[in-house]
Order: sequence, then C-alpha cells, then structure tokens
Amino acid sequence: MMEQTGKQILIMKRIFRLLAGAGKKLALAGLVLAGLVAGGAALAATSNIVPDIVVDPLSGVAMSGYDPVSYFTEKAPLKGKPEFELFWNGVPWYFASEANMEVFYKNPQIYAPQFGGFGTMSLARGFLSEGNPLIYAVLNDRLFLFYSFSNRDAFNLTDKSTRIKAYDNWPQLHDKN
Repeated sequence: MMEQTGKQILIMKRIFRLLAGAGKKLALAGLVLAGLVAGGAALAATSNIVPDIVVDPLSGVAMSGYDPVSYFTEKAPLKGKPEFELFWNGVPWYFASEANMEVFYKNPQIYAPQFGGFGTMSLARGFLSEGNPLIYAVLNDRLFLFYSFSNRDAFNLTDKSTRIKAYDNWPQLHDKN
C-alpha cells in the first residue's frame, strides 16, 4: 500500500510540473485530475483485498469504536473512548476503560469478534458481509456479529452446524478476495 501511495505522489508531481507552465487554473485542474486518476488506481489495486478486521470506514477503528470486552461484562455494548486505544491486528480498538483495555490485551482472541467482525450468518451461507457491532450474539464465550437482525435471528434458530459452516468458509472467502 505504501508503494502504491508513493507511485500516486510521483504521478501527481509529474502532471503538476507539466501543467505548471500553462497557468494556475490549468495546473490546479490537472492536479485534481491526477488525484482522481491516482486514487482510482489505488482503489483498483486494493478493491479485492479483504481485511482481517472490519473497521469503520470513516474512523478506521475496529467495531465502530465499541468496546469488545463490554459485550461480555455489560448488559449492552459500551462505546469506547479514544484515550483507551489499543492497536491489535493492525487496527485501533477503543475501550470504555483502562481495565477493559488490559483485559483485551491479555486475551484478544477471546474478546475480538469472530471472523474479524464479518457477519457470521453470511459466512455460513458462503459470502462476506460486514457485521454490525450493534447486532450480535455471545455464544460459548465468543462474540459473533451479524449484518442484520434477521441474520442473527436465523443464526439463533440453527444448531451448531451453521457456526461450523461459517468457520469452514472463513479461510476460503477471506483468502480468495
């Protein structure tokens, strides 16, 4: 990704230099065009990559900033705070308290959502969808997220074979994209 960004900057600099002699308005238009072209190249280069962890598209924070430990300790999930931030598996996670952050740090595999936060029922059905941190189930001391309430309801009505299908499908769906 860093290499791709470096190429984008070089492309933009070259276009800017070429257009600089033609006047400020044309140079600015060229710079905007270069940004669009370079941005499109970056999008094309990364559009087939499936991340390990679902993050909020605006903040880049896992679970849209919800505290993963709170799903196990509270009646409802708590929103985390930026001052209790921990980087794990390449992304930032927020916690409601320092104590929750320390608990997660010691056992992230227990508290992080299964399948990186992708929808469990969707995985069982053979495709990827991002899980919603407000639509969840805690089962056998594991956190599962779902795309929709109907997916969670369907999951709750099934036996453990649905969970097994999700676990079986995860490596294939995650790696093929």
